[in-house]
Amino acid sequence: MADYQGKKVVIIGLGLTGLSCVDFFRARGVTPRVMDTRTSPGGLDKLAPEIERHLGGLNEVWLLEADLIVASPGIALATPALVAAADAGVEIVGDIELFCREAQAPIVAITGSNGKSTVTRMVGEMAEAAGVNVGVGGNIGLPALMLLDAERELYVLELSSFQLETTSSLKAAAATVLNVTEDHMDRYPLGLQQYRGAKLRIYENADVCVVNADDALTMPVRGADERCISFGVDVGDYHLNHQQGDTWLRARGEKVLNVNEMQLVGQHNYTNALAALALADAVALPRSSSLLALTTFGGLPHRFQLVLNHNDVCWINDSKATNVGSTEAALSGLRVTGTLHLLVGGDGKSADFAPLNRFLQGDRIRLYCFGRDGGELAALRPEIAEQTETMEQAMRLIAPRVRPGDTVLLSPACASLDQFKNFEQRGDCFTQLAKELG
Repeated sequence: MADYQGKKVVIIGLGLTGLSCVDFFRARGVTPRVMDTRTSPGGLDKLAPEIERHLGGLNEVWLLEADLIVASPGIALATPALVAAADAGVEIVGDIELFCREAQAPIVAITGSNGKSTVTRMVGEMAEAAGVNVGVGGNIGLPALMLLDAERELYVLELSSFQLETTSSLKAAAATVLNVTEDHMDRYPLGLQQYRGAKLRIYENADVCVVNADDALTMPVRGADERCISFGVDVGDYHLNHQQGDTWLRARGEKVLNVNEMQLVGQHNYTNALAALALADAVALPRSSSLLALTTFGGLPHRFQLVLNHNDVCWINDSKATNVGSTEAALSGLRVTGTLHLLVGGDGKSADFAPLNRFLQGDRIRLYCFGRDGGELAALRPEIAEQTETMEQAMRLIAPRVRPGDTVLLSPACASLDQFKNFEQRGDCFTQLAKELG
């Protein structure tokens, strides 16, 4: 465990994670300084009055005086004030690095452009079903530092590329990069390989690497090695097996679960289950309890969530599809007997929407484009597209047009921040309107 006694510590970013960092250092006899680029950040009312704080920007003098900077994932390391501090020899870490230095139990570490929250929750539920004292969090749920507990037997962490950039002490018992597709290109000016490089840090010092056989970008930098276990749709150590109209999860040559026994639907969710099973097997969770967890797991809100089935019309909330790859995943496993009414739009984060083209063919799809990058999306196939300013306007166009067998899918391929507080608010709005209009 690291010793921070006598260190001058600056925490950038408040909120729940920032407060967990403050508590972490105070419990070790260190009083940090706190700064936030916002003038009234969340959690400010819970910050002890004796803690020095600087709001509305970065205090460069404090940064240069520090021995250690704990940076929020939302602050890019390329920010000039952080570059100057790093050049002056100041150590810059994130809360995940602090956690990894302290954690005594094995860690399952999960990243990827899409599916990581679902897989994290699946593995967490597999551990709980086995009676294991597990801490689940990181980029979802509780900040990692709030999970630290001497009684824990396992940690399951969802990690973002931003968190991995400032983490160097992670030694995962099992780690996965589920997939790599364009996302956050506004944060990675050098493109997809720079973003991938941040994700691949999760494999450093890992005992087992769970890789996607269908996505070469998930392989370690030097290629697959003896640590690698693979999952995929048709190939891999863990893959799907189609027999007599049924689909099975297959693990190392053995059929282990008919997907009809799962509550989740869609090919992307079946491959998520394969990845979760591979991770659980890698840390020796009993296979029987892992499979039981897969049959009871109902999924997470806003992730391909059926919110209404009325008059044989399905309304699906996939608001968490904040990038192109996530929308591709939703569309690749979708079976619609009637017409698909697809809602897309928002802030595309400089992504290339062209990969969606192959899913927009045929005469049984209608495209409804809204928000900041709605025009760019409508241009993919103008003859089936309608553009509105808001999602609500689009849904009011759809409502009188749906017929039995149709599906209305919100899978925006974009971030929500141009019109909503977050993807959850966007999904809640869709759900509320679906129930009103459907």
